[in-house]
Amino acid sequence: MTVHNLYIFDRNGNCLYYNEWNRKKQAGISKEEEFKLMYGMLFSIRSFVSKMSPLDMKEGFLSFQTSKYRLHYYETPSGLKFVMNTDLSVTNARDTLQHIYSNLYVEFIVKNPVCASTQTLESELFSSRLDAFIRALPYYSPRAA
Repeated sequence: MTVHNLYIFDRNGNCLYYNEWNRKKQAGISKEEEFKLMYGMLFSIRSFVSKMSPLDMKEGFLSFQTSKYRLHYYETPSGLKFVMNTDLSVTNARDTLQHIYSNLYVEFIVKNPVCASTQTLESELFSSRLDAFIRALPYYSPRAA
């Protein structure tokens, strides 16, 4: 079991933060292009799900999987989007993404007067605490295939 990567997008589709842990294959395009593609895919999937759902969706889009990975999605009331890619054995990372938002992002970015939460996150404290949190997850394994 493993965590591949994490994206944090603002409400306008700008990638505020990105980190990789056990990503085996690179996209072959620039990071900026990858961020645009990821955000565009999320926008399209969310739109599709909301139009196709027979019920009023309170939770909205949570995750999807391919034959190789599972994408987990969490959107905050302010429009921040947290996206984590894991292997298929991780069935639900919603609590993990909520924890990253409330216990790491809010504490080390929002409450930090030096960090502007509307631009790329460059807080060493946030990055190091996030890395330690991800590595401590029960489904994190550096040797996963």
